[in-house]
Amino acid sequence: MVTWDDVVALGRELPETEEGTSYGRPALNVRGKFVVALRTDPDALVVRCDLDEKPFLLEARPDILFETPHYHGYGAMLIRLEAPLDDVREFLVDSWLLAAPKRLAKQVQPD
Repeated sequence: MVTWDDVVALGRELPETEEGTSYGRPALNVRGKFVVALRTDPDALVVRCDLDEKPFLLEARPDILFETPHYHGYGAMLIRLEAPLDDVREFLVDSWLLAAPKRLAKQVQPD
């Protein structure tokens, strides 16, 4: 099971990622923008995602990805804490890339 400490360690691999809160929950941000948060009921991670890609991601990985009515229509989805760490890393990086300024994102994903 993925822990918040695991998520923080993954976040440290990305430039300018900082710990904070989102609606009172532990979160990681990049330059003040939300990247990932821990939520309860159900226990999961909230990450940013491209709204157009979201239905395909949810369909392709229902074993680890889902949404609640609260996130319907928004560029965010939930990752089950039982997800493999490599999958969490992939979605965390994608979320970070969506939140980070373009110049900063190029440090992680060059042209």
